[in-house]
Parts: sequence; C-alpha cells; structure tokens
Amino acid sequence: MTPLIIEAAINGVTGKHQNPHVPIEPSEISADALACLKAGASVVHNHTDNAMDSGDAIAARQLEGWGRVFEQRPDAILYPTAGFIGDAEARFAHIPILADSCPVRMSVFDPGSVNLGDADQDGVPGGSFDFVYQNSFADIRHQADLCARYELGPSISIFEPGFLRCALAYHRAGRLPTGAFVKFYFGGNADYMDGGGVGVGFGLPPTALALDVYLEMMGTCPLPWAVAVLGGDVAESGLARIAIEKGGHVRVGLEDYAGAKTPTNVELIEEIAGLAGSLGRPLATCEQASDILALAR
Repeated sequence: MTPLIIEAAINGVTGKHQNPHVPIEPSEISADALACLKAGASVVHNHTDNAMDSGDAIAARQLEGWGRVFEQRPDAILYPTAGFIGDAEARFAHIPILADSCPVRMSVFDPGSVNLGDADQDGVPGGSFDFVYQNSFADIRHQADLCARYELGPSISIFEPGFLRCALAYHRAGRLPTGAFVKFYFGGNADYMDGGGVGVGFGLPPTALALDVYLEMMGTCPLPWAVAVLGGDVAESGLARIAIEKGGHVRVGLEDYAGAKTPTNVELIEEIAGLAGSLGRPLATCEQASDILALAR
C-alpha cells in the first residue's frame, strides 16, 4: 500500500486557554515540529502569532521556529499559512521570503472563500466571532503563480465543494503547480476559530457519505488527498480509518482538534500511527511523502 502521509497541523488559531500544550512561541514550534516528525508525521503546518503583521515580520517569525527544524531535519516538509491583512500580495508576501531563505517545499493554496464563526445564543450563525476568509479568483491565481514561481507544492484547502471545483479546474487546465496535496476539511461540531460553541460556519459533515461526495468530484484525478475535521476529531469521526483504508492520507493536530481531551500533537499523531499499523498501512517518511506528492524542490 502507498505509505500514509500524516500531516501535523500543530497550532492554527488554537490558544493555550483551549489547550496548554499548543505551541505558540518559535522555540515551542520547533520542539513540537521535531517531536511530531519523530512520532510519524511527514508534513508539518503551523501558524505564527503575528499573522496581522507585514510579510517581512511574518517570515522572520516563521524562520525563528523553522531554523532549528531544518538544521536537524533538512528533509522536513513544512509550510505556513496566509497573513490576514491587506490584499493578496500583502497576505502572501512572506512566501517569497521563506522560499529564498530556507528549504521550504510547500505553500498554502486556498481556492475559495468561506464564512468562519460561531453561533449566537439563538443558534443563528454570526455570534461573538464573524469572519469572512476571502480569496477571489484573482487572489487564487496569485497563490498559484507563487507556488509555480518558487516550485512549492500547493497545500490545497477544501473548505467547501466549490473550493474543489476551482482546484480541479486548475488541474484540468494544466495550471496546478507540481506537488499538490488536496485536503478535505470537514466541519466538526465546535467552532473552528475558538473550539467552543456550535460549528456552523462551513463544510460538509465528517461522514463517510460526505467523503464519497468529494471523491466522486475527484473522479479519476490522481492527486493525493487527505481528510481533516476542523472543530472536531478526525479519529473519533471514523474518517481517519476510512481514508487509510481507501488509500488517502490524514491531517491531525491541535489546530483542528476539538474533542473532549487536551492531548498533545504527538499523542494525536501516535493515535493515527497506531490505527494505520492495525490496518497494515506503513507510515511515509519525509522522503517518501516528497515522492508521493511529487514535490519539485
């Protein structure tokens, strides 16, 4: 069987008030990333705590955490997220800096727009937090151009079916950069942005039928894919098992997790690694993941 790629999404917008184990400072990020790689992850994704700053500042903060990781694990596959201020050029201004400064081989690619937030006391969407994550077709083209120019594999976030339609259009047109990795983000029962409330903002539910919808849309497209549950638990939902059995991959980590416990990232990875072992699926090393994804750099 194709070795299983485990992606560790180690922090995102999760705060220490939600889980004291989430890494925030660069030293915490580097230590956690290295531990995740040792536990069986082959891709690590993290946010920085200055996403509202300039591209220069975001890149500098990212490199503080990544430097030690690349020193010890030059084979590591790391990738950042977008900034949150300004137009597309400003929000992705850190990508060229990172590409020129370290052996990064993957970049964020979000082919659509989505409402993120919680519900008010009446259960109506748009309570204490209401955020529109917006990427126009021009913004998406900018992201694709950055990936192509710097030979970065696109980490393709699929929040809604329309995101996948856009990504597949790029693939059919021969405009999707090499190294693409499709991530099906299913919406859990908790608010993705703060881990509480009711998850009403986005996404298909984390069910086998919902996964089948995405796979039907993929058709014969050979791009590797993974499942994730944002605001939930990908293992408890059963999607991790189904993905492993179907030849897909799994994203897990404290960015996404909203279960009943307060685990570490390593514990979440070990759970998926144990499940893969019980199903006879080997784990991908970073080198094998690079080959599976056809990363260019």
